[in-house]
Amino acid sequence: MRYLSYWFFFFLVFSCSAQEATKQLCEDPKFNQEVHSWIDYTVPVMSVEALASSKSEYVIIDVRDKKEYAISHIKGAKHIDWTKIKKKDLAIDKDTKIVLYCSIGYRSEKAGEDLQKLGYTQVYNLYGSIFEWANQGLPIVNEEGEETKKIHTYNKKWSKWVLKDSYDKVW
Repeated sequence: MRYLSYWFFFFLVFSCSAQEATKQLCEDPKFNQEVHSWIDYTVPVMSVEALASSKSEYVIIDVRDKKEYAISHIKGAKHIDWTKIKKKDLAIDKDTKIVLYCSIGYRSEKAGEDLQKLGYTQVYNLYGSIFEWANQGLPIVNEEGEETKKIHTYNKKWSKWVLKDSYDKVW
C-alpha cells in the first residue's frame, strides 16, 4: 500500500508539472506546440504578455546573431550572441532579472542555462520569443531604433511561424 501511495504522489506531481509546461503561452496553438517541442524548460519561461506589461523590471537580451538583431529586435534589448554568452562578462549583478529571447526560444534557453551555470539567479526564457512578440502585434525596432515591419525569420522554413502578413520576412 505504501508503494502505491508513493507512486500516486509521483504521478500527481509529474502530471501537474507537465500541464504547467504545456500551458498555452502563444496565441496560435500550432505555434505553441512547435515551441513546446523545441525547449526543455530548464530555464523558467515567461509569456510575451508578462514581459510586455513589465519590461522596465528586466534586462532584455537578444541572443540571436548580430544580423538578426540588426534587422529587428525588441526595443531596449541588448545583443549578445548566444554562442558567446558563457564567455562574456555581462557586468550585470547576478540577482538582476534577465529575460532572454531568440526566434522561438531554443537558443535563448541554451543561453539561459549558461547564465544559470555562471550564478545568475533570475533568468527567464521568453516563450515564443520575437516571433510571438510580432504575432501579438507588439512593436519591434531596427538598428537605428525606428519601428519596423521587417523581421529576420532565421530561414525560409521558420518564416511560417511569423503569422502576421504585415511583416516583411527576411532570412
